[in-house]
Amino acid sequence: MSLPTLLSQHIVRRPQRIALLQHIAEQGSITRAAKSAGLSYKAAWDAIDELNNLAQKPLVERSVGGKGGGGAKLSAEGERVLRLYQKLQALQAQVLEAAEDASDLDLLGRLMLRTSARNQLHGKVAAIETQGHNDRVRLELPEGLSIAAQITHDSTVRLDLQTGTEVVALIKAGWLDLLGGRDEATPGHNCLEGVIEEILDAEDGPCEVRIGLPNGQTLCALAEPRHLQSRKLTRGTSVRAQFSPSNVLLGTPL
Repeated sequence: MSLPTLLSQHIVRRPQRIALLQHIAEQGSITRAAKSAGLSYKAAWDAIDELNNLAQKPLVERSVGGKGGGGAKLSAEGERVLRLYQKLQALQAQVLEAAEDASDLDLLGRLMLRTSARNQLHGKVAAIETQGHNDRVRLELPEGLSIAAQITHDSTVRLDLQTGTEVVALIKAGWLDLLGGRDEATPGHNCLEGVIEEILDAEDGPCEVRIGLPNGQTLCALAEPRHLQSRKLTRGTSVRAQFSPSNVLLGTPL
């Protein structure tokens, strides 16, 4: 799955998220860019996380500020993608003019699915190991990180997975378990180490925890306040996020 393919899907279904790059370049602030783009501060963070996770390299470089603030600028890769977005905007206008019927656009929209999974990590298939009716697929993420996914062999065949295939790993935030320094990881589970960038408290329910990985990708997890407190997990501390390979869903382009 190439970066242009991924981003072109976002332009058709969620143009605000790609256009946010333009606002960040102009405003130099997540808060101001969100307001200019018509997004909430939280939605802007979600968009940046998703774009950075899907790209080969982070598109946005950010410095976390105080409550509700933070500076941000485009990386060299982000500037390149912004130029691509501007070109695709022009092409999209031509497509809209060429559409013979409004139903044509509805059909395209149905073919490009959206997902409720908060974590969407771009990677490549590094190895496939058959285990009975299932396959254990090892994915290589940017900068040498890796995770495993357990799927049925039929799914491997249907997705036409093989070494080198580019995929997106989908992991729901509620499937991540946050481990403190003394917690032992479950054997056979994925375990990624990162730094807590932000904890968003909820009025009723678990907190949303954003975890920055060493490769620039971001994980979003849900955790009860007492779980975080008992393990002294606060903003700026190291944390390990574990999840079962069976909770990793794989997606490829149609």
